[in-house]
Amino acid sequence: MRLCLELIILLPLAGAVVNALFGRNLPRRVSEITACGVVWGSFCAAVAALFSYSSPATIEIASWLSDFEFKAPLTLYLDPLALSLVLMITFVCGLIHIYAVAYMTEDPCHVRFFALLNLFVSSMLLLVLAGNLPLMYMGWEGVGLCSYGLIGFWYREEKNATAGRKAFIVTRIGDTALLIALVWLFELCGTESIPELNALAGTLPSGAVTVIGFLILLGAMGKSAQLPLSVWLPDAMAGPTPVSALIHAATMVTAGVYLLMRLFPFISGSPELLAGIAITGGVTAFYGATCAVAQRDLKRVLAYSTISQIGYMFLGVGAGSVSAATFHLIVHAFFKALLFLGAGCVINALHHEQDIYRMGGLRRALPATFWPFLAGAACLAGIPPSGGFFSKDGILAAAWGQGGPVYSTLFGLGLVTALLTSFYSFRMLYLVFGGEQQRTTHGVSRIMEWILVPLALLGLLGGFFNLPAYFGTGILSGFLEPLTGTLPAHLSHGSELALQGVAAIVAVWGIALAHYRYGGERRNARVADMDNRATWLRSFCLNGWYLDRLYGLLLVRPYQRLAGILWEQVDEGAIDGSLDRFATFLGRAGRFLGSWGGGRVSAYLFSMAAGAALVIAYLAWVMA
Repeated sequence: MRLCLELIILLPLAGAVVNALFGRNLPRRVSEITACGVVWGSFCAAVAALFSYSSPATIEIASWLSDFEFKAPLTLYLDPLALSLVLMITFVCGLIHIYAVAYMTEDPCHVRFFALLNLFVSSMLLLVLAGNLPLMYMGWEGVGLCSYGLIGFWYREEKNATAGRKAFIVTRIGDTALLIALVWLFELCGTESIPELNALAGTLPSGAVTVIGFLILLGAMGKSAQLPLSVWLPDAMAGPTPVSALIHAATMVTAGVYLLMRLFPFISGSPELLAGIAITGGVTAFYGATCAVAQRDLKRVLAYSTISQIGYMFLGVGAGSVSAATFHLIVHAFFKALLFLGAGCVINALHHEQDIYRMGGLRRALPATFWPFLAGAACLAGIPPSGGFFSKDGILAAAWGQGGPVYSTLFGLGLVTALLTSFYSFRMLYLVFGGEQQRTTHGVSRIMEWILVPLALLGLLGGFFNLPAYFGTGILSGFLEPLTGTLPAHLSHGSELALQGVAAIVAVWGIALAHYRYGGERRNARVADMDNRATWLRSFCLNGWYLDRLYGLLLVRPYQRLAGILWEQVDEGAIDGSLDRFATFLGRAGRFLGSWGGGRVSAYLFSMAAGAALVIAYLAWVMA
């Protein structure tokens, strides 16, 4: 077991080091095979860990941080939650690496790309397997650093570099809050070990748990792009499409959800905190869905859908169901990777066109992309019996089972979000693949299209691994049950069926609305009239509820004005001005004194007489 856990993390890290140090001197194919091979090697190690797993295990690799009472060794912790995510991360990232080989085939900077990609995977795996919070924070920051490098990978274009900086800066807000929480936890509990902190659940003051929990929540909101720290994720589409798939499906944005699930026994001691998590998730899910409805950029539609689906996961954690949140996280990784990689095939075939209103007719031009993309859209929309239907239903059932005005309202909001999700999923499908072909396409790599097939199958069939309770305990639910956080209120079979029926009707209704507005000839009318329908509501959603403007109004502009005052009035006006004036005075004084040394005898005699007079005056004053 020890060797397996070490290899899971060290293999991608070794691939990153090899490519970073020697990649430029290696043949391109060797560099690519190395990058892909180490990730698949990590997946094999994860499978070996699965077969040898019997119970939660803590394995200390080496001593790391140790000072008086503070100890944080290099410790790895494997339990059902970590093992489930490690298997998903290594498998999905392995597919994305193979896809990236074909996608980046003409990019001259492939060495830097694959080095960062491997380091990204290694950092995420470290975050998941870390046995203490400082080690987890190391992986947390590693993920943030790699995302900065990959989002701004094509940094020679200013907008791409700006997007990378924006992601780095916005997530730092949450990272700072999380760091404060880690220090406070040690002061409160005397340990940074995750199992020990969870074991202390219920013995700590509820007020301290609530405040520390909200700091942890703020950290999770930054990494997982939840309101109000969601503004970085849509702009993260500036990176290459494999990077978008990696960030949205298997790594970065799931880190915040994982943090909450990892510390669930601790944070569950505060009902107020759980309600705050649920409200954050429910509102963000609705926000992301409303924004996705109005987007024209294919990748931004998927970006806002990620914000929305991560919101569902937060809602599941807040409703007390870690198993439902984990189930949706895993299934979402499959179908969101599928959708992003399918979008990459479309964009590549259309010569990097991303406006869905300039697409169309690709069902016949790209059939090998269309059918997997349809499967992904069905999962995103929650069409039964796809995996997305069962995973989303589990979260809604958890919210319904909690009862009360807060969770009942969030359940209703979740249904409205599901309706919008179904609508924009098939709106995207009709606009991209429906109608007549308007643009010429060129061939898409067969490797890129083949990668879509296993993701489509996993997305469609993933729900059968965790069927509802009336079919017996699902594999995933049973596996995660020791963690607590199964449905807090067990619903009757009738209630389960009723909730599933409602969810199915909502999903079908959303498809019907999309068909009514964009099906057949109506699609062409919508496309032709698109630029003439710029209503205030559409502009509001298209611009992400103007959150960027709000940030500019509340934070950026005051900062710029303060910086202007400090620069122009304090730095240049007061400090530099006083130094300049003092230097001018010294220069003039020097020139004045220098003028007395011009060789004129009268000036010398006058100076001597003046000096003698001053000396006599001084002596007379002293002796008086």
